[in-house]
Amino acid sequence: MQDQANADTQIQVGLSACLAGQSVRYNGGHTQSRLCLDVLSKHFTFKTFCPEVAAGFGTPRPTMRLVGDPGAPKLVFSKGDGEDLSGQLIKGFTPELAEMAALDGYILMKNSPSCGLQRVKVYQANGHPHQVKSAGLFAKALKEAYPDMPIEEEGRLNDNKIFDNFVERVFAHHNFRKEVMAQPSLHNLTQFHSSYKYLLMAHDQRKCRELGQLLARGKKTPLKQLVKCYLALFMHTLAQPASKKNHANALLHLLGYIKKTLPAPAKQDILAVIDKYKSGVTPLTTPLTLLSHYLTQHGSVYVRAQRYLDPYPESMHPIRNFCR
Repeated sequence: MQDQANADTQIQVGLSACLAGQSVRYNGGHTQSRLCLDVLSKHFTFKTFCPEVAAGFGTPRPTMRLVGDPGAPKLVFSKGDGEDLSGQLIKGFTPELAEMAALDGYILMKNSPSCGLQRVKVYQANGHPHQVKSAGLFAKALKEAYPDMPIEEEGRLNDNKIFDNFVERVFAHHNFRKEVMAQPSLHNLTQFHSSYKYLLMAHDQRKCRELGQLLARGKKTPLKQLVKCYLALFMHTLAQPASKKNHANALLHLLGYIKKTLPAPAKQDILAVIDKYKSGVTPLTTPLTLLSHYLTQHGSVYVRAQRYLDPYPESMHPIRNFCR
């Protein structure tokens, strides 16, 4: 894999090489992503990889597609004799999978028989595609090797809410590795959970409680097992879309920390703005900015440290606020 962004950026994200502008597609071209290169490259160091090139198929090369059972498709040349190329592809990318353990996310090329994350066509013997679609062979292996890693197709990132959720999860995954996995302890895990409590609540209140209960039993669980179980549930929870109802609930809980120190008019203003957000009149940024202002002035160290207020860098907040 090759570096493709700011060398000093700590957060490393995998990227299909064609999206980085490398001429590795079957026709010798690329599908350069301005979103990745102009926006995300300011925050991530991209590690680029093309499984088909790694497998020695060359560039340019004949087109390939998936055929057979959508549950276990095989890779063939589109106009070939049906020779199964799956083994060659898997042998090519398998050595690279171990190196991807340092990544905090991955962005894949859609529709590719190797890199497509979903909705990849699988063809029948009669030449027509099955109604049921699949994932590309590399994408499937990547998900199996790193089930907790945020993985998304570049095309889907043009949806603002999907973009926001993916970036949020990448930073969360990175923070977990840096703050918990680097020095595993029940204390560090508890501190990490504490900082994410209200962001988790915004995504899924029940799962947030489950994570708290998991930590409450922490002393009775081997640390390695506890960290693994926590990360799996934590990343699964953040992958669930946050609803307006849950956002409003999280905002009200945070307001509760300063309600006794706020002047009554300020409290009523915040409540009114939260209600407008729930009704769809204003975006999340309006109550969030107002509440953050008062939390900075009156909130405790604990509440000011809540990552719900800043799930990723301020320089990306215009995107975040537009998304929500």
